[in-house]
Amino acid sequence: MSQPLANTIRLMVIFLGLLASFSLFAHGVDEGTKQFLAANQGVSILPFIYIGAKHMVTGYDHLLFLVGVIFFLYRTKDVLLYVSLFTIGHSITLLYGVFYDIQVNPYLIDAIIGFSIVYKGFDNLGGFKRVFGFQPNTKVAVMIFGLFHGFGLATKIQEFNLPKEGLMTNIIAFNVGVEIGQFLALGVVLIMMSFWRRHQSYLKFSTAANTLLMSGGLMLVGFQLTGYFTN
Repeated sequence: MSQPLANTIRLMVIFLGLLASFSLFAHGVDEGTKQFLAANQGVSILPFIYIGAKHMVTGYDHLLFLVGVIFFLYRTKDVLLYVSLFTIGHSITLLYGVFYDIQVNPYLIDAIIGFSIVYKGFDNLGGFKRVFGFQPNTKVAVMIFGLFHGFGLATKIQEFNLPKEGLMTNIIAFNVGVEIGQFLALGVVLIMMSFWRRHQSYLKFSTAANTLLMSGGLMLVGFQLTGYFTN
């Protein structure tokens, strides 16, 4: 076995091991936040901004999808365009889902979110052209998956049966927090990727990196479908 292949396999094992560990606590709500959400009455803008930001920073599934989206985007305007499409999508369903109390099974919606990661990794590998002979519209796909990610965020909030008083303001604050968290997390990712892109290994290991994305997405799908059929 060649050394580069061995290193790639080790990286995949470490990544999948970390993902399995993160799945135990990602999207989790700490006890203090639970108590606040359960007892909160009226408008609480700053706490909801904080909760939204923390949720996105720890939301590895949302971030993995965005990493796949920006992986081959080199121009700032392209990054802003695709991230904006994703943001519009998840903002619509987050606000609409919570305010109108649209119930979506959390296991199924999180399985779709996992599938979105698989989709983007497969897309980055040129899988659609190679296997199916066509390329789906990436902008439309990012927007559609953004809608599903928004329902995923909504299901987390709906678990706490928030009171109607001040609900819209609080959810908008939560969404603002999500965007802040997304901006901070993506900023770190883009800085790291900008350094990596200066080396030949970026393109050399792009196949391995996107294979990791697909593997992580498949693991998430498996976790969520297992939860769906056993609960």
